[in-house]
Amino acid sequence: MSCLFCIVILAVAIALLFDVMNGFHDAANSIATVVSTRVLSPKIAVLWAAFFNFVPMFIFAPKVANTISQIVIIQPDDLNYFIVICCGLLGAIVWDAITWWWKLPTSSSHALIGGLAGAGVAYGGFDALHWGMVIKTAEFIVLAPLLGFILGFILILSMYWLFQNDHPAVVDKHFRRWQLVSAALYSTGHGANDAQKTMGVIMALLIAAGTISHTANLSLLNPETAWIIFACHAAMSLGTVLGGWRIVKTMGMKITKLKPIGGFCAETAGALTLFLATQLGVPVSTTHTITGSIIGSSTAVHPISHVKWGIATRIVWAWIFTIPCSALIAAALFFIFNLF
Repeated sequence: MSCLFCIVILAVAIALLFDVMNGFHDAANSIATVVSTRVLSPKIAVLWAAFFNFVPMFIFAPKVANTISQIVIIQPDDLNYFIVICCGLLGAIVWDAITWWWKLPTSSSHALIGGLAGAGVAYGGFDALHWGMVIKTAEFIVLAPLLGFILGFILILSMYWLFQNDHPAVVDKHFRRWQLVSAALYSTGHGANDAQKTMGVIMALLIAAGTISHTANLSLLNPETAWIIFACHAAMSLGTVLGGWRIVKTMGMKITKLKPIGGFCAETAGALTLFLATQLGVPVSTTHTITGSIIGSSTAVHPISHVKWGIATRIVWAWIFTIPCSALIAAALFFIFNLF
């Protein structure tokens, strides 16, 4: 067994480990509102989210995967390229673990992009990156939560207008049921955008190794690549089942208190944002998106003081540091690997 083949296997295993960590870390994004409004218990909620993490493989084309696979310029048969990918993934995993321990809902997506960028620059300088892909992603750091905020704001005002003559208890009863649908939609959006990021990494690895052709299509209909799609969705679903409760408390209970109508609007707004981004092939942060949606649906009907801005500020600072910190960790790991 060649050294290159062993490193490729190791890199794919680390990529799938990142997907597990992504689901573990980002489970809160999918279930925070449905748990905080007590529509579902935490155990049932994670199973609900895990199931719908699988659904998007049958719906969305792998446009996000194509974007991710082009962030670092592929050099065929270059052993260092595989070390770059391993270090990038490990940098993202380490940062995710740190922020999970701190109960901060940071972006696994931006941790991955930061990790890949940091390891890539450590290896080949700034010319090792496709800056068009990096800039495309960076633009949505602002646009995704802003769009989630606007949609959440508009949706909840619309719902309040439509049901203004109904008794609050009746409204609450209706939206407790509808929130099951909105949670399913958001989990579908989460699986669609986030699972594809790891697919893109694995595709780039296999193309660089010459295992598959650079013209191969990532599709369930292609036996050569179908296993990648299934494995990434399975890994994310496993991570969703295993973890997330620590961050659920922050996302669903500490930022602001939500009623079922607010949870429905926040999840639906977040889902619509993720569907749009996935269709455009943009890897966005599900964490940023749902946070913007939660704040938008809250501030539309409550005083601005209803949002606990101290917690929100901590989250924003964690967002700011995610890409540079994961990049630094990945670059440091690359230099350590080179010592051996």
